[in-house]
Amino acid sequence: MNENMKIILDKIKEYDKIIIFRHFRPDGDAIGSTKGLAALLKNTYPDKKIYLQNNDFSDYLAFLGGEDEALPDEEYADALGIVLDTATQKRISNQRYALCKELVKIDHHIPVENYANYEWVEEHRSSTCEMVAAFYEAFKAELKISQEAAKYIYTGMVTDSGRFRFREVSGETMRLAGLILDQGIDTELIYANLYLEEVEALRFKSFVYSHMNISENGVVSMFVTKEIKEEFNLSNEEASACVSFMDSIKGSLIWIAFIEGDTEIRVRLRSRFVTVSELAERYNGGGHACAAGATVYSKAEAEALLAEADALLKDYKENNEGWL
Repeated sequence: MNENMKIILDKIKEYDKIIIFRHFRPDGDAIGSTKGLAALLKNTYPDKKIYLQNNDFSDYLAFLGGEDEALPDEEYADALGIVLDTATQKRISNQRYALCKELVKIDHHIPVENYANYEWVEEHRSSTCEMVAAFYEAFKAELKISQEAAKYIYTGMVTDSGRFRFREVSGETMRLAGLILDQGIDTELIYANLYLEEVEALRFKSFVYSHMNISENGVVSMFVTKEIKEEFNLSNEEASACVSFMDSIKGSLIWIAFIEGDTEIRVRLRSRFVTVSELAERYNGGGHACAAGATVYSKAEAEALLAEADALLKDYKENNEGWL
């Protein structure tokens, strides 16, 4: 057991009010870990006030339900704040987290900055939801889980591990997934909500395959303009999903989606074997070694990022063996 887990449990016991946060533009792990932890704590401590306080949500994960109404500032002063799945302060969805009396950070990203009073960071984990599952396992004599909590946790484990395909997945990941599955959740319903697609989404996928670009050294990229989003009636989140369409092209170890907005261009970087997080950090972002995000503010800057990615992949191929 990580000693920080016990410290965090003791802090949870100490406070009557707990406010839970995650990063903006949430993915399945961010929502699953926050809602999963909240459900665990509500089940275990029915007399405590447990709140989810975040400023944006995800249509793609709407089947998991919404969050609590916004609290007034004064409610934060005597609360323990818990931030999950968020490496840096600027990415916390609700910046009023700083009003909390004390702060806990639970995260599996590469450590970038220390911003909490108590931190439990394990970057080898496949997801923060895996850490929540480990937290439950460590203290299951005290903590009370439910099918609802298990559904949230399992959803985050599935999505952040690429359906248990990514290299961070370990035997421990699968054992903890089994523990969560033992709660009797409906996995078929979860997978249907996550992966069934509308016909229009399939047309967009076909469009991406017809219009994506491959650089000299094998970086696959797609630039989704505002006009393309309008043509296919896509949200930014739905448009960003196109990065996963390009992940199975032989010889292409880096794939990137650029999503044009009104004032910025979102960037989604994914890779196999090659570390792209440092590249993302140079462009207002960060993340995992092989899954990161960034933000650029012009097509020229997008092209510069793409050129750096191409040089990175060229160097990797020239100095490594065993890549496909």
